[in-house]
Amino acid sequence: MESLDKFDLAILQELQADARLTNAELAQRVGLSAAPCWRRVRALEAQGFIRGYHAEIDRQKIGLGVLAFVRLDADRVNLEATRKLEEAIRQLPEVVACHYISGTGTFELQVVAQDLDSFSRFAQHHLMNLPNVKDLHTSFSLGEVKSSASLPLGHLKPASAAKTQKR
Repeated sequence: MESLDKFDLAILQELQADARLTNAELAQRVGLSAAPCWRRVRALEAQGFIRGYHAEIDRQKIGLGVLAFVRLDADRVNLEATRKLEEAIRQLPEVVACHYISGTGTFELQVVAQDLDSFSRFAQHHLMNLPNVKDLHTSFSLGEVKSSASLPLGHLKPASAAKTQKR
């Protein structure tokens, strides 16, 4: 992993909080002038630390009141069958996240739907018909305690800053 200094970390922190900041606002918040700040942002993008900028949309306001967690068990776990299943999952816009998991199951999906009936139709017509699917186990969100696209950055603090904070 490439090393990040305090300015890089501050830029990442500020952009996670508000990616709509102008370069001038960002530079002021992190203690740099505009040109070096802009160069650092571009470098963070080029190195893959910043993968994109997105609007956070309230799913309930757009009529997607159901969030389901679906553990999907594959029939066979081999490279070709798994790749086909992964590609089929990527094609489903209702699946907003998918993780290859350890333990029981092969994949954990997060699926959004308008209501329970629409989720049921989606599961029967799409999820159960994915290639190589053996079984589905579904749990529904009853309420959101925390949801954040922001990642913790404290473990990336430069060594001198981390030592100072521990004292």
